[in-house]
Amino acid sequence: MTTFTIDTENNITAFAEYEDALNHCIGATDTFASEKDLALLTKNWAIGRFADTWNAFAGVVPFDALKPVKKFTDRKTAVTRIWHAIQALTPAPAQHLAPAAPKKAKPPKDATAKDAAPQTREGSKTAIVLAMVRRPEGATLADIMAATGWQTHSVRGFISGALGKKMGLTVESFKSESGDRCYRIA
Repeated sequence: MTTFTIDTENNITAFAEYEDALNHCIGATDTFASEKDLALLTKNWAIGRFADTWNAFAGVVPFDALKPVKKFTDRKTAVTRIWHAIQALTPAPAQHLAPAAPKKAKPPKDATAKDAAPQTREGSKTAIVLAMVRRPEGATLADIMAATGWQTHSVRGFISGALGKKMGLTVESFKSESGDRCYRIA
């Protein structure tokens, strides 16, 4: 795990191993290995020190894209931005290591009975509406509203969202001979 050190002059250095960081520490140098560690380490800092730390490496390679700041809005923002910026210091993995073996592709899943027909809990409003719209004559909007206690916009939303999109059913809408809006599964 990469370990970082920061000295009293706000110089941050990255080490591949914790032991390397300890061997390098001279004088008042603190170590941290995570954003949480950095937050704990800096909890007593003056807010201005965050800007000084940021500005010490902003605009310098590999931090070319970072712009200097006058101040940070709060400690959490400062710690997060500094932590994300110093990730560019993380040492690259050793070149002598063998390349990792490629992962084997997972075989495709077989179709199950669950995929074939949507399952609903017996007695639920979904089951009631499904039974109504599966009839050859379908179900009128008024019938579905009476059976479920839903308002018109709720019935339309359920048919479009739950039946059409989630369950993948093709629901056709038509006007009955009496002129009422009806729905049935095609």
